[in-house]
Amino acid sequence: MASRKPVYATGKRKEAVAKLWLFPGGTGKEDINGRSMHEYFERESLIILIKQPLITAELDGKFDIKARVLGGGKSGQAGALQLAIARALVKYNPELKPLIRRNGFLTRDAREVERKKYGQPKARKRFQFSKR
Repeated sequence: MASRKPVYATGKRKEAVAKLWLFPGGTGKEDINGRSMHEYFERESLIILIKQPLITAELDGKFDIKARVLGGGKSGQAGALQLAIARALVKYNPELKPLIRRNGFLTRDAREVERKKYGQPKARKRFQFSKR
């Protein structure tokens, strides 16, 4: 069943890594790298993305969130944070796993940036070919 101690989880997306502590019985306070979630992420779409696992489990506002996000850009960090929250919720209450899994929050997005190849301007783009 649900425990009362803080739950730790990590999430990754692209080059970003999120280390997250979920404190049960909180007031919904969010601390991302020492700033509030709205202050750190600024875009409302990213905040909605991050909170989706909590909203799906109907637990939004019942936890205090403390997170450290490193690397990547804001979008990758938001994805990493979403995965970390989903994993922490499953650790907190294993009965939530089917619900969270069904909505795809436990699947790590494995897409990474493809490396640039020599003799080309980008990974797949090629210089214009000229026959003559």
